[in-house]
Amino acid sequence: MRMNQGVEWSVHVLLSLAWLDDDEPVSTASLAASYELPVAYLNKQLQALVRAGLLRSLPGARGGFVLARRPEDITLMDVVAAIEGREFAFQCTEIRQHGMGQEAPQSAFRRKCAVDSAMQHAELQWRKALAAKTIADIRAEADSHAPSAARLARKAYGRA
Repeated sequence: MRMNQGVEWSVHVLLSLAWLDDDEPVSTASLAASYELPVAYLNKQLQALVRAGLLRSLPGARGGFVLARRPEDITLMDVVAAIEGREFAFQCTEIRQHGMGQEAPQSAFRRKCAVDSAMQHAELQWRKALAAKTIADIRAEADSHAPSAARLARKAYGRA
């Protein structure tokens, strides 16, 4: 499964906002500049996070974005769902009923397709793993690997 870059960008933005520990908004331009990202494309991701209830958008000259929830309450699954949608990646099209399966009796297809079952099970495990990891968890891990990252984020957004 391949996710678009918006997922990665969104997790980094949420992490940066979590490091700020305040309700002071950060503009799209500032967020984009801090990661050298295109403003227009990042703004689409930020709007998706707002629609999902992960960010709040504050209007005005000093407006921007702030976390809508505590970092402990934002999971990676929340981010993936906001950016990629909630649809399952694998969609069974029942090809087993075509070609060589075309002549099989209908009773052969009463049970769920084994391929579909296996793929759905795997994706559910993946989703559970994403739902178990929060932005707070990532912040803690990043803090242990790169202790200066929080300071750099605060400096980048004028909070140093």
